[in-house]
Amino acid sequence: MGSFADQLLVLVMLINFVLLGSSRMAFCIRAVAVQGVVLGILPGIIHPFSFHLATITVSIILAKGVIIPYLIDNAVRKTQIKREIEPFLGYVPTLVLGAVFTSLAFVFALKLPLAPEHQDLLFVPASIATLMTGFLVLTTRKKAISQVIGYLVLENGIFIFGLLLTEAMPVMVEAGALLDLLVGIFVMGIVINHISREFSSIDTSRLQALKEE
Repeated sequence: MGSFADQLLVLVMLINFVLLGSSRMAFCIRAVAVQGVVLGILPGIIHPFSFHLATITVSIILAKGVIIPYLIDNAVRKTQIKREIEPFLGYVPTLVLGAVFTSLAFVFALKLPLAPEHQDLLFVPASIATLMTGFLVLTTRKKAISQVIGYLVLENGIFIFGLLLTEAMPVMVEAGALLDLLVGIFVMGIVINHISREFSSIDTSRLQALKEE
């Protein structure tokens, strides 16, 4: 089970690089949806089966793999944004930074005092690498929708680390985490809608041109 979980975590990290290197919105949404489904499968692999675990797994797959990507895709269709044309930082430098952060994540994970059963697994380095990927997307992209995707990836990194504590986390805490994520997406959706309604672009860098009268 551990080796299969590690293979899925490697897939998650590969998706991180796909997100860092792609400018197409639809492709990024599909990639983050696949990442969400993979993360939804992981709890069922590393923990013994139970009704509680099955409920959480299905909820995660639906939320991360279906509902949230659908909401983002719907926003993309409404705003007619197909690509991230001019990010704050180019795609090649972003990929290089992603590779550096991923390497550092493995080095940092070796220094942590992990439980013996977790030392040979990739959860901690994958968590840190995914967190940093989300941070890179969030800070280097101009389009608000791209930043929403970055927020999703960042939350996925937090979720990966939380998988090590699934047995200790009550249902309400897990449900609260998903609720926070959904609230964040809805708030960003409202912001995107208002920006799109008032201006001809959802490029967040143009907000700097606004002045108080």
